[in-house]
Amino acid sequence: MRVNIPINKPIIGEEEAELVKKVTLSGIFTNPQPEGGKWVKKFEESFASYIGTKDAISVNSGTSALYASLLAAGVGVGDEVIVPPFTFPSTADVVLLVGAKPVFADINIDTYNIEPNDLKAKITKNTRAIIPVHLYGLSADMKPIMELAEDNDLVVIEDACQSHGSEYHGKKTGSLGHMGCFSFYPSKIITTGEGGMVTTNNEELADKLRLIRTHGHGREYETVLLGTNLRMPELEAAIGFTQLNKIESFLIARKANAEVYNQVLTPLENAYLPIVPKGYKHNWYLYTIRLKREEAQTRILSELRSRGIGVKVYYPYPIHTMSYYLKLGYGTVRYPNSELAAKSVISLPVHPGVSREEADYITDAVLSVIH
Repeated sequence: MRVNIPINKPIIGEEEAELVKKVTLSGIFTNPQPEGGKWVKKFEESFASYIGTKDAISVNSGTSALYASLLAAGVGVGDEVIVPPFTFPSTADVVLLVGAKPVFADINIDTYNIEPNDLKAKITKNTRAIIPVHLYGLSADMKPIMELAEDNDLVVIEDACQSHGSEYHGKKTGSLGHMGCFSFYPSKIITTGEGGMVTTNNEELADKLRLIRTHGHGREYETVLLGTNLRMPELEAAIGFTQLNKIESFLIARKANAEVYNQVLTPLENAYLPIVPKGYKHNWYLYTIRLKREEAQTRILSELRSRGIGVKVYYPYPIHTMSYYLKLGYGTVRYPNSELAAKSVISLPVHPGVSREEADYITDAVLSVIH
């Protein structure tokens, strides 16, 4: 039997298919008004309720969520935004897109999230915002981050694109900063195909975000705020509404697989298993181990893939080492923890589509190749 266990897999059922058919036959695919259409509003209301914020504003991708949030916060030319270098590049790319400068702060090697002490050292008179990333689904340490933001009058935009359902001391990610940004890409906890969401408790920011996603039009064909077309279509919102009703079952399945890995892989002497600090709830978007010998990463990836296990490295290139950023002069400063993580992490399939039999197969393979 040929084994093929992908690193991630969207879980789509008949409910989503039936609703897509219903919306398609209605002929109403989108709504150009700032408040959005029927399914957009339903999805937003449900998502805000789930996260625990006053508002949720849907957009067409997680990247758009970050971009719109920076625009709503008034971040632009001459401003600096502090981000971690060990993340998906859009976290920094959107800063450049609004004309501001990304400033990198290194990560904590145990959690892979931005290190508050290094963040504090990077704050200057030009700093306008911080984008902490809840990488792999584990919340960043938000208390010191919010304290630094308050002390320095900074905006905190949570990159919660991977952390749907994760919690930090009893509060869900996306409700901890001034804005929270989510992605509904097919690999994420829930999906709309493509899509994103911004959550906030600030009514003024929510109003700006709704304008920004619809060309900045307050009235038809009248621009009152600089914006563009970042709308989520009705079809995607309908899928998202249905997926959100299933999110707890998805999280339970991910946790069950992670617990199998934690139990069986504990004897590993040459790898660090993921940690969950006290007071945190991990959604297990990714189950990531870190090898003690970074030179073994290539071999282990190859051996596990040869057995049909879709392991991946998130992320092989810290942003400051990417060719575009090198052209901008970012190659002169080192971020040792980010660079170490890139050379030594491996993520295992942990999604709800992984059966117990497959989880056992994965752990057996990992134990046999990491030595």
